[in-house]
Amino acid sequence: MAVEIPYRRELDFEYGKAEVLAPGIRRVIANNPGPFTFHGTGTYILGTGSVAVIDPGPDDEAHIDAILACLPGETVSHILVTHTHMDHSPGCRLLQAKTGAPTYAYGPHGAGKMEQGVQVEEGGDMDFAPDHLATHGQIIEGGDWSVECVYTPGHTSNHLCFQLQEQKALFTGDHVMGWSTSIISPPDGDMADYMVSLELLLERDDEIYWPTHGPCIDEPKAHVRAYIAHRLEREQQIINCIEGGTFKIREMVPLMYKDTPEFMYPAAARSVLAAMENLVKKGTVIGSSGVTMDSDYSLA
Repeated sequence: MAVEIPYRRELDFEYGKAEVLAPGIRRVIANNPGPFTFHGTGTYILGTGSVAVIDPGPDDEAHIDAILACLPGETVSHILVTHTHMDHSPGCRLLQAKTGAPTYAYGPHGAGKMEQGVQVEEGGDMDFAPDHLATHGQIIEGGDWSVECVYTPGHTSNHLCFQLQEQKALFTGDHVMGWSTSIISPPDGDMADYMVSLELLLERDDEIYWPTHGPCIDEPKAHVRAYIAHRLEREQQIINCIEGGTFKIREMVPLMYKDTPEFMYPAAARSVLAAMENLVKKGTVIGSSGVTMDSDYSLA
């Protein structure tokens, strides 16, 4: 029986308008809907008076103007970035130009892999470099808010979540979302890291998740457990494909993603590649020419 993830996709909002979600939490959604962004990038504003902005979003001046329009008489003191995909961090440059606020992130695109000597492909926001490096467990404090940085590599190697301590609310970026699973695309995306980062969340006391895309997750641990079970199920599907005589990733995808539109197959193939990489690390599977999209895979 397939794992059922308790997806939440209902979201009542208006582009460019700030919504008060909870005391000290506001959100403005950018008008950049798509197959990977759902309705668009949700930019969060923490605190009142002197505020932090999480994920300013794409290079979209209208979105940045909408954020600032809902802050009359207030000051942006911090810009926090979960990771450096093009729907999350490019807006930093526009917001910083208008406010002078410094940026905080784990590092530039690929930072977590570069530390391991791995060169990542282009595709992220290669121009972004934070003013301040944020580390796991670090506390960043503002006027009436404080945030704990939680390092969660996997979706990208520089992915951070941020917990608003006053609410025990975790802003999960693309690590955990209510509307969909997260794409893990090697080499910067890493399934083994991702699974460890999911397990890390089960050890925490967060009461609610606010992803960058889609609605909140109000039963976070149940959602994370379903995420983990889903990934393990995907690994078993790969093993079943190999046992059934299907040895290439591109041929596995239609069998594993029967309910997914074909235009999403390339992205699905990247996640299968990430799962395959994890199975190779475990010693379960062998690739004929390493872990590549074109290898023939067999059980070890």
